[in-house]
Amino acid sequence: MLLRGIRRFVLISIFLLSGPAISVTQTYDGPTATADEVIARMLVRNSQREISAGGYTGSRRYVLDNQRLHKHAELFVNVKCDTHGTKHFEILAEEGWRAATEHVLRKMVESEAETSLPQMRVKTRLAPDNYVFRIAPGDVIEGRSVFVIDIAPRRSDKYLFRGRIWVDAKDYALVRAEGEPAKNASFWIRSVHFVQQYRPNGSFWFPSSTDSTTEALIFGRTKVSISYFNYLPDSLQARANLGLKGPANDGKNLRQGSQ
Repeated sequence: MLLRGIRRFVLISIFLLSGPAISVTQTYDGPTATADEVIARMLVRNSQREISAGGYTGSRRYVLDNQRLHKHAELFVNVKCDTHGTKHFEILAEEGWRAATEHVLRKMVESEAETSLPQMRVKTRLAPDNYVFRIAPGDVIEGRSVFVIDIAPRRSDKYLFRGRIWVDAKDYALVRAEGEPAKNASFWIRSVHFVQQYRPNGSFWFPSSTDSTTEALIFGRTKVSISYFNYLPDSLQARANLGLKGPANDGKNLRQGSQ
């Protein structure tokens, strides 16, 4: 039960914040906007980006560490997102604590594939039907102006969260998100905090890291981090705009890329 609780909290940061994973550069519409205006523009751009990208491929490395038990686990996967936003995963390798790879990391992958289905994504996406948004003072991240928005879930749902998001003021792309789950999934969990970040690659934005820390009554502190590698759009036109030739590769160099 405790491992399931840890898994669920880490999942929030993945299937709430990782789709769509790419963002085509657009023109900045103005220096100020309300929270609802920013979200509305982001949703419109998201749809445009999905069409432009034609899906994407990438690779990930999941790492779980528990300090109290001195346990460590890793999982390496390839991911392919189709034109409908549904994700398909291939597990390449796993190492370390078997209970964690089977009951946390593998289940995270399975759950993300399930919740990436169109009928599920509408229930978890960053949109007014799921969240209340409130604008906060702006910020600058790595030299880029961003809108800062506090968000609160409209219902107590295990797949929603409360916290803050940062939206690029030029591209209307998600740059960073952090917070805690809207609903506690287990009595054994004291707290959880997660951060997910995106980085631009040419005219596209891709996820770069997800970090989650869970404090539990028995297990103590468990950290799960996800690193993202080789994320590329599938569309030949989008790839040509990045200076790439031919179709996307299968991400088989993940292990070398994560060294």
